[in-house]
Amino acid sequence: MTSSRNGGGPVPAIAVLGSGLMGHGIAQVLMLAGADVRIWDPDHDVLQQVPARIKEHLQLMNDDSAVEIQLADSIEEAVSGAQIVFEAAPENLRIKQELVAQLDIHAPGAVVASNTSVLRISEIALASNDPGRIVGTHWWNPPYLIPVVEIVRGDQTADATVATVTQVLTDAGKTPVTVNYDVPGFVGNRMQFALWREAMSIVEQGICTAEVVDLVARETFGRRLAAIGPLENADFIGLDLTTAIMDYLLPHLSSATTTPDLVRKVVADGQLGAKTGSGLLDWQEGAREAAEQRLLEHLVSRTPAGHAASAPFGNE
Repeated sequence: MTSSRNGGGPVPAIAVLGSGLMGHGIAQVLMLAGADVRIWDPDHDVLQQVPARIKEHLQLMNDDSAVEIQLADSIEEAVSGAQIVFEAAPENLRIKQELVAQLDIHAPGAVVASNTSVLRISEIALASNDPGRIVGTHWWNPPYLIPVVEIVRGDQTADATVATVTQVLTDAGKTPVTVNYDVPGFVGNRMQFALWREAMSIVEQGICTAEVVDLVARETFGRRLAAIGPLENADFIGLDLTTAIMDYLLPHLSSATTTPDLVRKVVADGQLGAKTGSGLLDWQEGAREAAEQRLLEHLVSRTPAGHAASAPFGNE
């Protein structure tokens, strides 16, 4: 740990590798909690955008905090003296393994938290001579507004590594949850993609349109999910009734183990979704921006004041 701030507790030195979709948001969370943060990205132009992007997020939340993040010119500079490294490279196993291997050289004593939504941590850790210090962290997008972070143990992750990352995330105001087994998709994405599979199957079978699927999801059970979880709901209605419904319904649900033909067809036709103007839905001009704004406003409305850190570094 580094020296304390304002006479408070120790302030951790943290490096973030990758400043794209997730990295700059992760850096923002840690910065607001009082950590000394350095961030690096192989794309110099993307790296230089970090302060402005964070400032935009802060304005969205009516937060006038100063942006105090050091932009590093190299991995070596970013990780020098760091106790913890948050790796936020793209979802590519080879790239992540290459970074982990470099950290064996440049930051041999640091805990390494690899951010991924689906990749197995044990496979990423194969590139390290010290797999005990490698742990997975699945931050949800946007990381500065979603409270839960999944902490994923690899096959050889040390208990001390999990404890360190758990404490840092807790001090940064997050809600860390531990995933005990290194399974693809961890917890959240296994549930999310099971839902996507069934939603796509419904459209593929012609049961209803994609627009109706989304409307039903948003305005029925989706309204309840933020207040009552799926297992809580099963208990709530009674497991006897839950059993009866599942015995009747489950044989009729999709059990596909590959991407639906419906999706493969539109992808083959170049219809990739919002970024091309059409996909499973039609995206008129401005629709993507409107959806993004709607989502951000919803998430901000659910984010309490002072969310940045429940026990900020340097103020223990």
